[in-house]
Amino acid sequence: MESPKLDKEFNRVLELSEYDLDYSSLNDHFKDLNKLAARIAGTEISLVNIIDSYTQWTVSEHGLDIDSMPREDSVCQYTILNGNQLEIKDLSKDERVKDKLYVQGDPHLRYYFGLPLKTTEGNNIGALCVLDTAEKDLTPEKINLLKIIASEIVSRLENVKKVHVLQNRIEELKENQRKVSHDIRGPLGGIIGLSELIKEQGRENKIDDILEMMDLIGKGGKSIMELAEEILGASENNQPGQNEFNLKTFKNKLEQLYIPQAQTKGVKLEINISDKNLDVPFVKNKLLQIIGNLISNAIKFTPEHGRVTVAILLDKEEENKKLHINVSDTGVGIDESQLAEIRSGTGKSTNGTSGECGYGFGLSLVNHLVESLEGSLNIQSEVGKGSTFVVTLPRV
Repeated sequence: MESPKLDKEFNRVLELSEYDLDYSSLNDHFKDLNKLAARIAGTEISLVNIIDSYTQWTVSEHGLDIDSMPREDSVCQYTILNGNQLEIKDLSKDERVKDKLYVQGDPHLRYYFGLPLKTTEGNNIGALCVLDTAEKDLTPEKINLLKIIASEIVSRLENVKKVHVLQNRIEELKENQRKVSHDIRGPLGGIIGLSELIKEQGRENKIDDILEMMDLIGKGGKSIMELAEEILGASENNQPGQNEFNLKTFKNKLEQLYIPQAQTKGVKLEINISDKNLDVPFVKNKLLQIIGNLISNAIKFTPEHGRVTVAILLDKEEENKKLHINVSDTGVGIDESQLAEIRSGTGKSTNGTSGECGYGFGLSLVNHLVESLEGSLNIQSEVGKGSTFVVTLPRV
């Protein structure tokens, strides 16, 4: 059965991208609420799920060990479409999901109750759901309590978003600090050198007043130079901060999030990083949303036994750092009309090589995010032979 389409899907995934979430690091924010939701509902399982263009990410779980699943396999996709609570008394009798593995196989789920996680902009970016292997009967009082928990989850997500905004501002200040330090060092070096030259001439001509003044200028210049060196050293300690990656940590994060997806599809995912500037930190801002969507798209349109390769290179220039990311696949390729739709943001739903449903907005979202960061996206594709996406991001 075809998965649902949302009329305002692009606005939904665009707002989700603004949260800039790392789906693997949110459990501590919600585990108490998950446990409380299961206790209120009297169910074995409670999940907090975030749904992007391709994937349902379980960012917090209670009673079921799960990280993610293809969006088209989830029940919560219908909850965010419904826009209100969704209760399914017996999943094995629901035409939309009765054949899914979690219904037919372990853990043999039967009961589902879900509430959308609705933002202040009115977009449903995910769902709180409770599940069980036996039918349940939730009273209105229990449902109201679950709605309060869902509202609290959205509030905490908003707080995570605000923290990310503050972290990005801090990183901008750090980058400005680094540039100012560089700008100071050059002129000061010239001043100190000139003062030494004049002092030498003053000694030859025995001009005591000039010697004293040049000595003061030299000492003052050296003092400011030492301060500049201290500032520069603090901003170039090569240790990634809370809102930063380096090439090693970025590779590890992508492997953690997307190798399970590739293995489920039977696709080989390989992530390679350059030996150059391995430990130099760069800002996380939107990177997981951009590259994650490209990787998910590549996996979706690559057949079993195919390959997806990611290559990442960081250029560290004196005044700027540029991140170059190449995502290539051996998939079905993209024709010219589809490429035009991606660039214009009017992409249409297309099924993947194993019947995965798409919503046509993943690549359009990538294009939008890259442009918002003043970067570039180049797509090279040949139908039947695969695609290559080349992203370059400045000022990372």
